[in-house]
Amino acid sequence: MRLSKAWTVASKDFKIFTKRKSILYSIIYFEVVVSIGIPFVMRLIASKPSGAGVLPTFMNAFSFLYVIGAAFSPVGIAAYSLIGEKVQKSLEPLLATPTTDEEILAGKSIAAFLPTICSNYIGALIFMVLADLFTYGTLKYLYFPNWDIAIILFLLAPLACILGVGYNVLVSSRVNDVRTAQQLGTLILLPFAAVYLLSEFKVLSLTTDNMLIMAAVLAVIDAIVFYLVKAAFQREEILTKWK
Repeated sequence: MRLSKAWTVASKDFKIFTKRKSILYSIIYFEVVVSIGIPFVMRLIASKPSGAGVLPTFMNAFSFLYVIGAAFSPVGIAAYSLIGEKVQKSLEPLLATPTTDEEILAGKSIAAFLPTICSNYIGALIFMVLADLFTYGTLKYLYFPNWDIAIILFLLAPLACILGVGYNVLVSSRVNDVRTAQQLGTLILLPFAAVYLLSEFKVLSLTTDNMLIMAAVLAVIDAIVFYLVKAAFQREEILTKWK
């Protein structure tokens, strides 16, 4: 696979996405709500008499939202990646080029992964600064950064983002309507939301060991989705049967 060709495909998508504000806003909205809104929730918890005792549990659970965001935020970009090309009548010329299937899929994936993970990291930095600012008076120490947030941001979030991108590219390659692709793409949220809710209800503890196990499971699922995407992406079928 030629990375230069994949980057050419990605660069073309970057230009398209910058013109579609709704796609960019779908990423920004989540980061703003979580990175600014959640620290104020922490501030409210810290003001309670039992704040010092319960804050660490809540802060770990809230940090997991960045895994959810990494999986969910690429929906707008990745789901649009192939369908959008079809709508704009630019998919057929792309598929007719000497660019291989792997290079096209890699380019589409890069175009969805990089904006998502970069916005995720910027949001997480704002989140940590505000969280420490609002909870220091109660905890008497800076809670962030720590090893748990490091695992979330540098291991779980990228793996979740790869899964979200792969799943949505897979969906985008099999349907022929942007709305349908986006609706099906949002289903990626469900397993991660379930983990978050279980942690909030103290059914599942987001310990370092548990998060490392989750990362290993995600890595395996990512590999499976990668092969499914390659198998599902049939340029001849897309060229001849998509209406």
